[in-house]
Amino acid sequence: MAHNLTELDEYIPADVARLMHQRVTPEQYEELVYKHEDLWLELTSSGELIVMPPTGLETSRRNAELTYQLGAWSLTNGSGVCFGSSTVFALPDGSRRIPDASWIKREKWDRLTKDEREGFGPFCPDFVVELRSRADRLPPLRAKMVEYLKNGASLGWLIDLFERRVYVYQPDQEPVIVENPETVSADPVLPGFKLDLTELW
Repeated sequence: MAHNLTELDEYIPADVARLMHQRVTPEQYEELVYKHEDLWLELTSSGELIVMPPTGLETSRRNAELTYQLGAWSLTNGSGVCFGSSTVFALPDGSRRIPDASWIKREKWDRLTKDEREGFGPFCPDFVVELRSRADRLPPLRAKMVEYLKNGASLGWLIDLFERRVYVYQPDQEPVIVENPETVSADPVLPGFKLDLTELW
């Protein structure tokens, strides 16, 4: 989710802005995340630091609705654990990503130690969702979805809120584009989970 630096200047600290022009290590990234807890920062596999702007009311509402629906299904189903839009995952390729919503299988969660559960997710989620708002460019988001698959995701949705379109990503397949759907199903990866998109459009 790349944005013009000048749009973000007013709230980017000097140390963060300086590192946006050089390669950042995972260790430097972690220091920044804990130092600037009010910022949402991502790191690409090539070491590029990305600062994501604060969300507006509408985007925040949609994020909350997405997480609510996924969380409600996850609680009832019990086969995995759901995460909201502030969770950092340390992907195998070295990138650090923050999906708008995600889910992992229960066995992954159960293998984590108490300390690991307090830190970044040390793997790629099994299911990821990214929401595109009017401020987001589509190509970087589509590239991010491919990155999730390469790092182990079994299913990904890129929901284009502006065009009312859902891109469904699965390993070894071309993305499936669904135009203006009322619902989208996550079967068989998340059995029985169906997102009601009428609450997001």
